[in-house]
Amino acid sequence: MSDWQITGDLDAFEAAAGPLLRADTIRNTNHLTVLGVLRGSGPHAFGPADPLFGWFGGPEPVAAFLWTPDLPILLTTATDDAARALANVLPITTATGVNAEPSAATAFAGAWRARTDTMSWRLEEHRLYRLGDLVPPNPMPPGTARVATSADSARVMDWLDAFAAESSGSAPRPVAEARLASGCFVLWEVDGEPVALAGRTPALDGMTRVANVYTPPAHRRRGYGAAVTAAVSRSALDTGVRDIVLFTDVANPTSNGIYQSIGYHPVTDRVIIGFTENDGRRP
Repeated sequence: MSDWQITGDLDAFEAAAGPLLRADTIRNTNHLTVLGVLRGSGPHAFGPADPLFGWFGGPEPVAAFLWTPDLPILLTTATDDAARALANVLPITTATGVNAEPSAATAFAGAWRARTDTMSWRLEEHRLYRLGDLVPPNPMPPGTARVATSADSARVMDWLDAFAAESSGSAPRPVAEARLASGCFVLWEVDGEPVALAGRTPALDGMTRVANVYTPPAHRRRGYGAAVTAAVSRSALDTGVRDIVLFTDVANPTSNGIYQSIGYHPVTDRVIIGFTENDGRRP
């Protein structure tokens, strides 16, 4: 018998699992951000399908998940047994994948394959970092930082589209527009020309996450990415945010080195495992 409680009711989920998520805002940065978007933009902010939520154990849950069906199932820290139990009680619909810490992701994927006769493969491996003491890039590249405004909207949205094309995606357009309006994007400029972009999520429970760090190809390898990341981190610190985090692709040693050089320290790894119908071919 499963100890998972599953619901489509956001209020019920927050009442039950909110304390668990907020007890570790750093590891649960994605969960809290998604909750904030759903709360602010409605249940279909990430797509037309209805989201599902759940928590494991009670009366004080020890694990939780969010699933906006166009995205991978987002699982908190969980034991392998809890991850397998979740795979065995979720409604059988088209799941694109699971996003969890490596052991739990592997356990979930194995149980999901056995139950649904799907295939799975590792899409991405991410490392979560938290900022300690912010260290300015050395050497600092030429240029200055400024907060992006509505006048920069076309450029920012174009660069977010380019970022999404090179990575695992970006926030939905209405969400990105709201972040732009609230001053969450910073541009690095050289002689008045923007050459790099970094954004962050709105502060929630004293935490914000740096996201969408993008430098157009013509301006890469000049230190602008490190500079704009340090700048957006400084802008968050200046608002009184306690914890600043970001994710990197484990397979990209350059970005991992850059972020560590400006004061970010590893916290944990997460894996995204994708699923597809078992037709004998890997996509």
